[in-house]
Amino acid sequence: MKRLIALVATFLSASAGAADFDYGLQAQSVAEQVYVFIGRNEDFSTVNGGNIVNTAFIAGPGGIVVIDSGPSLRYGEQMRRAISGISGQPLALVINTHHHPDHFLGNQAFAGIPIAALPATIEGIAAEGNAFAENLFRMSGDWMKGTEVLVPNRALAAGTSEIAGRRLRLIGLDGHTGADLAVYDEKSGVLFAGDLVFNGRTPTTPHADIAHWLTALDRLETITREPGFAVLVPGHGAVTRDAAPIRQTRAWLRWLQAAMQTAAREGLDMNEVLALPLPAEFADLPVAASEYRRSVGHLFPAAEQDALGAGR
Repeated sequence: MKRLIALVATFLSASAGAADFDYGLQAQSVAEQVYVFIGRNEDFSTVNGGNIVNTAFIAGPGGIVVIDSGPSLRYGEQMRRAISGISGQPLALVINTHHHPDHFLGNQAFAGIPIAALPATIEGIAAEGNAFAENLFRMSGDWMKGTEVLVPNRALAAGTSEIAGRRLRLIGLDGHTGADLAVYDEKSGVLFAGDLVFNGRTPTTPHADIAHWLTALDRLETITREPGFAVLVPGHGAVTRDAAPIRQTRAWLRWLQAAMQTAAREGLDMNEVLALPLPAEFADLPVAASEYRRSVGHLFPAAEQDALGAGR
């Protein structure tokens, strides 16, 4: 009976949240003047409204630097309110780490503020943003009401910059997408890895180049070994003070890459690949089964082509 009551309470709580479209954003302090909003380790749904992503902000002496704006206009608006409840500093800059929709569809709430990204990310948002938004509408429903694409208006270059009084190392990488930006706040030692790093959730691969991604992870791990490093903020999952999420992401990608290559060499068809069991170390990872199926669709055709080319 107690279990039934708990399940009903959980359902009612989720329904209430969906009805008033409240993301319940709570800023988690991870270092002095550095805050993160932690999303759920789930897939997009009409219950979570797309709140499966980590967004963040740094309260510098010259203003607030926002890192990723979330999956919707509503999220961005609620994020702004949450920020203003913590710091009275003006907004100085919004950074989009890459062009996936849960990281930039909140931009609209920051209209009038400089919004920045790598040039290829800006191009990706301009070219694919509307299609991404439509897809998120289908998965998240009315949480997305009023959301429109706002393309970043400032191009970032890799290197160290003074932004709002904070010395930020902008690290241009790729692998999860064609352009992935990691941000290292040198004062606090906080590394914002974007979706190059997942923690306790299976990585997504719609635009992945796994070989490049693995190289990017090696680069990020070198930063975690620097004397000033303190905190790793992944794009999805819990914040940590070590490189464990990098190693977990790397392990999944290496297994996935090897599985696709082996299946292609053995002549398996896609249905047979989809039926392959997940290794025990990944079987309980949130959304592992669904992300594996999607990854087969994304990656196996190219592995088949490579295997055919090698056999000629």
